[in-house]
Amino acid sequence: MLALAFSATTLGVDGRIIRVEADSAPGTPMFTIIGLPDRALAESRDRVRAAICNAGFVFPAGRLLVNLAPADLRKTGPSFDLPLTLALLAIDEQIPRSVLATYASFAELALDGTARGVSGVLPMVIGAKEAGLQKIIVARANADEAALVAGMEIYAIDHLSDAVAILLGHGQRFVHVPSERHEIVLSDGDFSEVAGQAIAKRAFEIAAAGGHNLLLVGPPGCGKTMLARRFPSILPPMTDAEALGVTAVYSAAGAFDRTVGLVRTRPFRAPHHTITQQALVGGGSIPRPGEASLAHHGVLFLDELPEFGRSTLEALRQPAEEGRVTISRSAGTISYPAQFTLLVAMNPCPCGMRGSRQHDCRCDDQAIARYRQKLSGPLLDRIDLTIEVRRLSLNVLENPAATEPSVAIRARVHAARELQEARHPGKLNARIAPSVLRSPESISASALSMAMQVSERAQLSARAFDRLLRVARTIADLAGNALVQDDHIAEACTYRANINR
Repeated sequence: MLALAFSATTLGVDGRIIRVEADSAPGTPMFTIIGLPDRALAESRDRVRAAICNAGFVFPAGRLLVNLAPADLRKTGPSFDLPLTLALLAIDEQIPRSVLATYASFAELALDGTARGVSGVLPMVIGAKEAGLQKIIVARANADEAALVAGMEIYAIDHLSDAVAILLGHGQRFVHVPSERHEIVLSDGDFSEVAGQAIAKRAFEIAAAGGHNLLLVGPPGCGKTMLARRFPSILPPMTDAEALGVTAVYSAAGAFDRTVGLVRTRPFRAPHHTITQQALVGGGSIPRPGEASLAHHGVLFLDELPEFGRSTLEALRQPAEEGRVTISRSAGTISYPAQFTLLVAMNPCPCGMRGSRQHDCRCDDQAIARYRQKLSGPLLDRIDLTIEVRRLSLNVLENPAATEPSVAIRARVHAARELQEARHPGKLNARIAPSVLRSPESISASALSMAMQVSERAQLSARAFDRLLRVARTIADLAGNALVQDDHIAEACTYRANINR
């Protein structure tokens, strides 16, 4: 007899529907799973057998063969325990085969039949919806996560017997009603709390409006980290599509917070400089998203930039340019989204006092050169804005002048982003094509000529030149101008400082 159940697996942050085909034949009892299962899935045979018997059902007799299709896609994790079990029970009609084929299910089973939550449920439910399946059976621990996808019937179970009851027509009492969630607003302060630093605040406003990468250079204690941690307070709220995309990444990484639900706060990730390349950009024998992907639609902040491993930093070049991380393994290639704003901070020299008026620098030219050479030219080419942050006098700190709150800056940022959305939907200025930047509808002839002259004198690369135009485009948007003018180019040039000069 042949029975069919549906489940899903994740490929990156995409859910792929899997057909669980179970067949029995007369002969010596044997239980085989084929279709590129990993070790955790191969061990499902023993968990499934124990769960069926301990839950009071009959384990099918004979030679049992389960095929996971498509056969060329590797299946990982214990989420197939439940669909495997249901397919086996349907072989000898302990549950109806015709009804089983209308559901998708994902849950790990304990030896007594208890249903346990698994990671990656949100992208799997999205994949099931795209495949035309609307009824989903999950462990109660994953029910709120699954319910984030609109238009789906979610059934929450605590035990294998609950899933059987659903398939026998008693599913109404297992229909999941999403619990009340609250949005957590992560904020490390307001820009009104920052004394002085008008140039730095302006650079942060431009970075927020256009999604530009920003480098802060200054001595210890000048406020680089304080400014960076207030950056999320001027970012506009995420759209529904962005929130769903970010939550899918967190689900695939096993970092979904069921008390929060849909991630509505833009991520702010600040890994320590000892982080490995794999942890930063993702990977592993079973690939998982790294910090770059967990910062999707948010901020990736790297403090003490030269202290990071050079190879680790070089791995950021692709996501900083393309907005994606591509991981290639012998089993295939996986891509994770990584459209983040990169904020990086560093000292001007190893001792940190170069250029300080209060302290003398103890570093010689060679030490400074070695320190700054840890950052490659191609990586710095991907930085749109570079500013120097100086220490403030005690008089300024003790008697700060009134400054703009974050809400006022955020209003200008939001208005600039609305202009970008109307001009090129779904893309911020930091990611628009060079041809758009140079069109007569975007920049005046004199401004383009000025930018080219500056580029020739400064010997900017083609990438750096395009980034200069992108920053100028954002400055024009903040001013409400349809065309980039000379003064916008002039301001953009002030942020193109050569850190290795």
